[in-house]
Amino acid sequence: MSLVRTTDTQFRLLDGETLLEGLERTGHQVEYQCRSGYCGSCRIPLVYGQVTYKEQPLAYVAPGEVLPCCCTAAEPISVDCQRMPKAQEENEGQLSFSGLSA
Repeated sequence: MSLVRTTDTQFRLLDGETLLEGLERTGHQVEYQCRSGYCGSCRIPLVYGQVTYKEQPLAYVAPGEVLPCCCTAAEPISVDCQRMPKAQEENEGQLSFSGLSA
């Protein structure tokens, strides 16, 4: 279980978990489509550390980037990725707006 540091927090990847699965589990915002390294839409900057791919992704990966959908951390890593706003905070904003219009 490798340590992953993001823009907002840090967490540990679970055994067998891809970086994308870990980012989703901890509420991070990552765009993705294929989840297999084919499209490259999940590409995010790797600040430091190394990742490994079970199979070499088909999408181009530039130095300093990773495809979290199909990689795991080979050592402690840091990626440039932010958490999504909490749903609870969004709901609170909607409730106060509704209260004003009623």
